[in-house]
Amino acid sequence: MAILYLLRHAHAGDASRWEGDDDLRPLSAKGRRQAERLGRLLATGRDEGPDLLVTSPRLRAAQTAELVGRALDIPVVEDRRVVGPLYAELVEDIVTAAGATERPCLVGHDPDFSELLGELIGVAAVPMRKGAIARVDFEGRIRSGRGVIRLLLPPELIPDE
Repeated sequence: MAILYLLRHAHAGDASRWEGDDDLRPLSAKGRRQAERLGRLLATGRDEGPDLLVTSPRLRAAQTAELVGRALDIPVVEDRRVVGPLYAELVEDIVTAAGATERPCLVGHDPDFSELLGELIGVAAVPMRKGAIARVDFEGRIRSGRGVIRLLLPPELIPDE
């Protein structure tokens, strides 16, 4: 069985108000709190949570991955392909290139993650809010339409402490 987590980067403010290179747009204070809360929550169930984070190199995703990875004490690696667009076979390649892992987590962006989540479970796009995490299980390899969603947790349902 393959387990895949998808984590949309945490809150990074309004993109239309950012004047610099969008790849360098950082997490907001709200986003840092979201990522820290998620990391603490995932750390309570370490045997089922992600064991590797593969992040987009865009700053807001990398910062989200760093905060969650620190809480879980797991490695974080960057892969430019996570910027998107994404599809099942590419995700399989990204996960394989990241190395031996049982429960990888991709950290990236929308609309790619909402579209990918839908593709993986065989439906239309499934909206993922900023800071949301999803878990999809597969019998065998990661394939389009073959996944079963086991978790979709928006940030507002993650407890503060």
